[in-house]
Amino acid sequence: MKYVRIEDKSGRISYGFLSGNTIRLADGSPFEGNMKENGKVVDTEDAKLLPPAPFSKAVCIGLNYRDHAEEFGLPIPETPVVFLKPSTSAAAAGDNIIYPEMCHRLDYEAELAVVIGKTAKNVSEEEALNYVLGYTIANDVTARDLQPKNGQWTIAKGFDTFMPIGPYISDEVDGSSLMITSRVNGETKQKSNTSNLIFKIPYLISYISHVMTLLPGDVISTGTPGGISGMQKGDVVEIEIEGLGILKNTIA
Repeated sequence: MKYVRIEDKSGRISYGFLSGNTIRLADGSPFEGNMKENGKVVDTEDAKLLPPAPFSKAVCIGLNYRDHAEEFGLPIPETPVVFLKPSTSAAAAGDNIIYPEMCHRLDYEAELAVVIGKTAKNVSEEEALNYVLGYTIANDVTARDLQPKNGQWTIAKGFDTFMPIGPYISDEVDGSSLMITSRVNGETKQKSNTSNLIFKIPYLISYISHVMTLLPGDVISTGTPGGISGMQKGDVVEIEIEGLGILKNTIA
C-alpha cells in the first residue's frame, strides 16, 4: 500500500491510499491500526500533501555512506552517528524550504527514511523489520556553515522546514536495495543505492530502540551518500528513490 496524509479543500486532514492520481480516503490512521476506507475519493490535484508520518522525532544517522564520510575528511564511524530533528522541522512534498538568515551555505542530503509503525523498545535485529510500517523519502537539509566537524549538530539541522519527507509511505519496497538520487535544478548531484549503507536498517532500528522508545510515526533517516553541495534561494531540489516517487521542494 501507499499511504498519504492530506488536507482537502475544506481543511479536513485525513489519511488515504494512493493509486495513481487518485486517493481513496480513509478513517483512522495506519499508526493506530484502524485505517479503513470510507468510500470517498479525491484527485491528487485537489488535495494538499502533508508530511505522511507525523513524527514525534526524526532520528537521523550521519556518515552512513563511506563516500560521504570521505568527502568531509572524516573517519568511517565504528558505531552509528545519531542526532535528532524536532517535529517542527517537518515539511511536505511541494512545501518551501526556508533559507535561514544566519546561514550562508544550505545543503541537501538525499536519504531513505524508515517509518515506524508500532512502538519499538529493545527490539532485536531479527524482529526489527516487524516494527516498520514502510518507507518514505527524506531530505536532511543542513546549514553546513553552522555545523561543526566535532560536536552537536542540532542547530545546523533543526530549523523549521529542514526535514521534508514524502510524498507517501510505501510498504511495497525492500529498503535494503533501492536506487537513491538527488537533483538540483534538474542536475544530478547524488546517485547511489541503499545497499551501500554502512549500518543496515535492522541494525539501526535495534540499536536506536535500545536507547530510546520509537513511537508510531517516528522516522529513522538512514544517511546520505556523497555528492553534497550548496543550494541557493529559488533552487528546486528533488530527491528520488526507487519505488517511492519524488520529493520536490523549492528553496525560499
